[in-house]
Amino acid sequence: MRSLIGGHDLLLVTLDTLRYDVAVAEAAAGRTPNLARALPGGRWERRHSPASFTYAAHHAFFAGFLPTPAGPGRHERLYAAAFPGSETSGAETWVFDEPDLPTALAGVGYHTLCLGGVGFFNRHSPLGAVLPGLFAEAHWESEFGVTSPTCLDAQLDRLAEVLPRVPATRPLFTFLNIAAMHQPNRHHLPGAEVDSLASHTAALRYVDGRIDRLFNLVTGRGRPVFTIICSDHGTAYGEDGHTGHRIGHDVVWTVPYAHFTLRPGEW
Repeated sequence: MRSLIGGHDLLLVTLDTLRYDVAVAEAAAGRTPNLARALPGGRWERRHSPASFTYAAHHAFFAGFLPTPAGPGRHERLYAAAFPGSETSGAETWVFDEPDLPTALAGVGYHTLCLGGVGFFNRHSPLGAVLPGLFAEAHWESEFGVTSPTCLDAQLDRLAEVLPRVPATRPLFTFLNIAAMHQPNRHHLPGAEVDSLASHTAALRYVDGRIDRLFNLVTGRGRPVFTIICSDHGTAYGEDGHTGHRIGHDVVWTVPYAHFTLRPGEW
């Protein structure tokens, strides 16, 4: 990633709460064609999240601790906040002295833009202001959140509004947290009265139906866009008696991950 800084825009998308098994099954069945088109080889990579809920996972992501490849080994990271004793920075790792990615990118000329989704990006509370406070520009409203059946549409409408304000000559880091899969998600499945794996899956299909618009918007500035897209954690729907997340269960820790470069004119 080090060689891309300055020459590429950057996009980090967190599909909040998306389960690995659901993402893989939907891609294999051809029910998320837009995501599959972007994924290397049309497949998600199996990784382990550094945390079991949104707030902790995103702090780790912004410090350079993205989900770790599931196989054994010392895996070189894409970017990393410098600290003594780090053993996973390599020749291609972009290492910075700042404590987080948005601050570091701002320091080398990037405009940093946050479009929050779940409540940890709601600046109406001191806790909810922490993560968006890392960015030069941050947006959140209730229509972006977990109770909205059109949350991603609302976020993309806002993105389309704000992108023209950023000069095309200035590199851009866009962060998007998509809330659709997070409970409550029953409104994505017609007739559903409770949240379930089926409504979680329906929410992913909703996101897939809008993700091409996201890719069109970010590449519309005429610059290549290095893109990271992953879940921050999964969630349980009754496995071993568990419901929800912030627990140490495999369906929570195992997440889908991919990175790739989007190029103007491809979407």
